[in-house]
Amino acid sequence: MDPHPLWLEAIGTMLAKDEIELVGRATTASDAFAALGESNPDIFVTELQLPASGPQGAAIVRQARERVPGLTVIVLSSSDAVEDIANALDAGANAYILKTARPEDLSQVIRQAFDRSIYLPGQRPASPQAARGAASGAENLTRRELEILRHVAEGRSNQQVGRTLWVTEQTVKFHLTNIYKKLGMSNRTEASLWAQRHVY
Repeated sequence: MDPHPLWLEAIGTMLAKDEIELVGRATTASDAFAALGESNPDIFVTELQLPASGPQGAAIVRQARERVPGLTVIVLSSSDAVEDIANALDAGANAYILKTARPEDLSQVIRQAFDRSIYLPGQRPASPQAARGAASGAENLTRRELEILRHVAEGRSNQQVGRTLWVTEQTVKFHLTNIYKKLGMSNRTEASLWAQRHVY
């Protein structure tokens, strides 16, 4: 979904070259949600900056996933605002790509989100221990915050975490600030020690 038909045409052409079947296009949220209900797709690629008459930002991601449980949502947006990126990921987006990215980057992200064949250091599903850590404060953290915290506890820098999760370094810093507040901690070392005790 994108409010600009030219972008829709460009994305459709690019996906066709990679033999990714396109089952629908929409320029408004209402049309997109209707198409989701009819076609029940595996992946939904969407912009978050839409006309003010409909849902905006992370609400688009949440409503799309409510309509199609298990839907993979890829955000392709012109906004590089840290808050927009963080909110979209927290709402359940599987990846956030800027429109300044190369065409092949979008193709790769879509394929990896749908059928992962590349794993980078530290990328793994949440462990059972992470779920059991709720009693110790983990219930206050989002899925993305727990994921970032695991990488930090493994000694990765903000830049390395950002590269691994396909987000900017500023987004990682934004999440870490929220993590410190939620856990009542003041620095990276304290958060890392907490993660080693409660997340693994």
